[in-house]
Amino acid sequence: MTQFKQRAVCVALAALSIQSVALAQTAQPPAVTPPADESPAVPKATEAPAIAKPDTPARADRVAPVEVTGRNSANDARRNASAAKIIITREDLEQYGDSNLGEAMRRLPGVTTGGRPGRPGAPQMRGMGGGFTQILLDGQRIPPGFSIEQITPEQVDRIEILRAPTAETGARAIAGTINIILREPIRQTNNELKAEVREERSKFSPNASWTRNGTLSETGTFNVTASVGATHQLTDTHVRNLNEDQQTGQRLLEQLGFSQTDDHRENYFLSGRAQWRLGAGEQFGVQSFFAHNTGDNRSNGTLTSVFQAPGTTPPSYATRNGHFEGRFDVARINLNLSRRIDEATRYELRGGIGKFWSNTESINEQFTADGARSLLQTTRGDVRDNSWNLNGKLIRNFGGSKHALTAGWEIESTRRDEQSLTRLNGVQQLADLGTSFDVGTRRMAAYVQDEWDISPEWAANAGLRYETIRTQSSTALDTYANTSRVLTPLAHFVWRFASPSRDQLRLSLTQSYRAPSVQQLTSRPILNTLYPLPAANTAVSPDRAGNPNLKPERANGVDLAFERYLKSGGVMSVNFFVRDIKDLIRTVSALEDVSWANADRYVARPKNIGKAITKGIEFDAKFQLRELIDDAIPLNLRFNLSVYDSNVAAVVGPYNRIDSQPRASGNLGADYKFRGAPLSVGGNLAWTPAYTTQQTDTQLQKITTKRVFDAFALWAINSSTKLRLSLSNIAPIDAITTNVSFADGQRQSVISDARTDRSVALRLELRL
Repeated sequence: MTQFKQRAVCVALAALSIQSVALAQTAQPPAVTPPADESPAVPKATEAPAIAKPDTPARADRVAPVEVTGRNSANDARRNASAAKIIITREDLEQYGDSNLGEAMRRLPGVTTGGRPGRPGAPQMRGMGGGFTQILLDGQRIPPGFSIEQITPEQVDRIEILRAPTAETGARAIAGTINIILREPIRQTNNELKAEVREERSKFSPNASWTRNGTLSETGTFNVTASVGATHQLTDTHVRNLNEDQQTGQRLLEQLGFSQTDDHRENYFLSGRAQWRLGAGEQFGVQSFFAHNTGDNRSNGTLTSVFQAPGTTPPSYATRNGHFEGRFDVARINLNLSRRIDEATRYELRGGIGKFWSNTESINEQFTADGARSLLQTTRGDVRDNSWNLNGKLIRNFGGSKHALTAGWEIESTRRDEQSLTRLNGVQQLADLGTSFDVGTRRMAAYVQDEWDISPEWAANAGLRYETIRTQSSTALDTYANTSRVLTPLAHFVWRFASPSRDQLRLSLTQSYRAPSVQQLTSRPILNTLYPLPAANTAVSPDRAGNPNLKPERANGVDLAFERYLKSGGVMSVNFFVRDIKDLIRTVSALEDVSWANADRYVARPKNIGKAITKGIEFDAKFQLRELIDDAIPLNLRFNLSVYDSNVAAVVGPYNRIDSQPRASGNLGADYKFRGAPLSVGGNLAWTPAYTTQQTDTQLQKITTKRVFDAFALWAINSSTKLRLSLSNIAPIDAITTNVSFADGQRQSVISDARTDRSVALRLELRL
């Protein structure tokens, strides 16, 4: 973002601050109860609900009436669900003032993120990376090109964490499912404005968002959300490359380097939602969004020290520079219709179309010690994704609200056209493969699900789902197709202890799977920039390519859980899980005779390597301290701890674990609202211990401990104005990754030490 834009946002924030002070001087003291338009995170159930959300499982119509709000209603929804799930309310998500939903994910029970603090990676459940976790948006798969980092916590009504799959939500969830439910329109006119400035290493990142709710007619409501933001971050990384003789341990080559990346990003997001009530239990809705993102990334690297034994190849550069520019846009519109056939039967239809397009350009340069440029590599890319989907389901209730049968179908299609051109010192690379790449994916599914409250103590959820995915791709040289078909039975059981106890036991027996991604199936290579063509590369710096012959991973699963619901609205649970996986996909680096180089090159490709098993114990608790100590202060406590173990049969031990899975992960958090003062404070510690993964018999990866401490303070100036201070990664520690490869009689190691930093954010929240 330019300095002018940054100053403009800062001036706007100052103006809002002045307005908030004026409001504070004239406003009444804050009310004890929340404002009337503050909807609970999970809507109250009623005996005859006016409407059922299309993304909500059929059983939501049959939850017993309760007169609770906020966290209590979330616990009731969790307890009444026939399949185990954890519900995270909007109140919990907004506490720490995260600028995007990706940052908030690391505090969810059983969820970790692959990135460093401030640079969140994809969320993953049970420590399982590589796409084992299914991410849904309003019950639907996230469209191409869309990222949860484009969503702010204020746009979310709640998050549902499903540890075991169901027929309705989908079986592509070996680790579990994260379902993000966006806020619905409310009838009361409401304007919310939030403006924030975040600081990290003296670099400022402003963000602002606006949300409006209102009515269109007696039966119609709408909401509109707009957000704009800019991010400026610096990343320092020290890298050590070490080659040793595998037998003698003699040092053959050692390179020490330093690089710094200066990253600028701008993002704009606009969404709208309108819905009309057509009758009792009937509605029609329209939802659309548009996101525009730009990125400008500059990096420079220097070899600070080099040791080289006689006879070894000298480094190809002394300094290097990189520059990446990109523009990314995504737009989508969805329609949904819910109608009743009779008092006991209704149907739902959902459809949508979307488009994603991007333009990127990168330049990489290398220079010798005397300043002469030894390499210039440029890459230009253009991607166009077009997608559509159409879903439907029929729900039939039997015996009032005790029994529901659901049958549904899904069709989803995506078509990608990609243009890519790479030049090395002015010469086109991969010319034989051409510059065009086309890929199409068609997914179809059908399912049936039966939910039944057999008695006050027993409930069951049984389902069967069939899904097929066909992928076709073509380049100038070849065309390939891959088809996977999976039939998955799923069953869930709940035993509720006799009243007045609110404890219960859960058992889930499931089959799930993970289909290979388009990137994993695509055979077009991605060249390593550190070792350009036509020369050879190394085992720790391979080219990357796909494998069109991959089969889907399949898993048989068992989940056994005990849940205890406390008087104050708290909950404690312990869960044991096992996943027995077949045809595990693992990326393997091997030396290949390739068509795009004069010498053999190391190429990393995904392969099905056989069986694996993972198991673990998960504990989560959320309660008030008064549950333990009668006269304690009203301190809200949150604690979750997960311990994992896994074994990949085809890889030598003892570190032959599922990729990216640590031994454990946990969170400890607390928040407190001061009596007689409009001040709330809280903190959270997220922890993942160091771990080692033997990826193949010749490849090893080590990750150091990840520890992130966050805190917040919220001052309610009046009933419509709040000021929030957020501190993230208060005690930063470096993120160190070590990759080791054994090849050509050598142990080749790359140790990357990346700095992490504390960030501070100040946010003004206004309800107009």
